Amino acid sequence: MKSWVTGGVLMVAMLSIATVGCGTRPSSVKAAVKDEKDRKKAPDFALKDSDGKTVKLSDYKGKIVLLNFWATWCGPCKIEIPWFVEFEQTYKDRGFAVLGVSMDEDGWDAVKPYLAAHKINYRILLGDDITGELYGGVESLPTTFLIDREGKVASVHIGLVGKADYENEIKHLVAGDGIVPALIVGAGR
Repeated sequence: MKSWVTGGVLMVAMLSIATVGCGTRPSSVKAAVKDEKDRKKAPDFALKDSDGKTVKLSDYKGKIVLLNFWATWCGPCKIEIPWFVEFEQTYKDRGFAVLGVSMDEDGWDAVKPYLAAHKINYRILLGDDITGELYGGVESLPTTFLIDREGKVASVHIGLVGKADYENEIKHLVAGDGIVPALIVGAGR
């Protein structure tokens, strides 16, 4: 009986991490695209990609960027990554890009095999604590920022968020910051 109870508690804890996030901050699953007047400039950074090239966020000015802080060991991150692969494919011709910032402590030794195994089609950068601090101290993974064409933060998600939530926000930004089409507003998960 005791092992059954312990196993149940362990299962609940694991499910909580999987549905919330890998970190110490509470999940913020409710987020929407902010009004243009309420958006703040996204901090620029210079990080290396898997080819050793320096990439800056400012290189993507004029594009909508989904900036995702993640790690190979993070369960919720593993759920989101296939969605981001799909979004990159679907919206890349409409001025959209996904940038993944790995926060793995083992660096490229952990990340490169993961990239190969999961056929990630978007650019992955190796992050650090300084970059995390620029974005308010990334303490929970995944943490994702949607950045508009002007380089301003349009929405922030801490923890696992539904695929439809991301897609609605991407469609909103791709269409422009005018009225969101009814088709998008009523979309389910």
